[in-house]
Amino acid sequence: MYKVGITGGIGSGKTTACKVFEVLGIPVFYADTVAKEIMTQDALLVESVKAAFGNESYFEDGKINNKHIAGIVFNNEQALAQLNALVHPAVFRAFDAWEASIPSTVSYTLKEAAILFESGSYKLCDTTILVTAPYEIKLKRLMQRDGITEEQVKARMDKQLSDEEKAKMADHFIVNDEQQPIIEQVLALHQQLLKSAEAFKNTNA
Repeated sequence: MYKVGITGGIGSGKTTACKVFEVLGIPVFYADTVAKEIMTQDALLVESVKAAFGNESYFEDGKINNKHIAGIVFNNEQALAQLNALVHPAVFRAFDAWEASIPSTVSYTLKEAAILFESGSYKLCDTTILVTAPYEIKLKRLMQRDGITEEQVKARMDKQLSDEEKAKMADHFIVNDEQQPIIEQVLALHQQLLKSAEAFKNTNA
């Protein structure tokens, strides 16, 4: 199966782009959503997180205590790397299981992940897409969506690679600047990916 990774900084609109791909019949694996689910459903991972960050990492009902964990990892790169080292392998396994369930008639799949490049998981994809948006637009979207300040937005953005750094590793681009229609860009890219997937299939037949 031809694997396409898609990413973008927070507020870039990568999820919007993914929804358009889904309308076109392309299955999308939302890695960040799956990671949140796994952190409460994977018993081994739950115990590992408790061992690393304390039993306070989870409430009595089994839900994750995001505030507690965020308070530890937000300004501690070593702790964040430790958390990622626990979560990422579980997400990779979930992706493999998910992809194995996709019908062979599907040309390609999308893996959506906020830290596709930062985590190194882009290396497991056959090609990648970067969704970008101007800083001012991302700032406005996040402040309105999450009800946070500009300083809080900047703090979140600083945890990810810049668009310029990601662009050096990306193969395809979608510009979500509210000027260039995103649907038209996805449609054009979809046609390219169908051709690439067909060539991949013939090469690996």
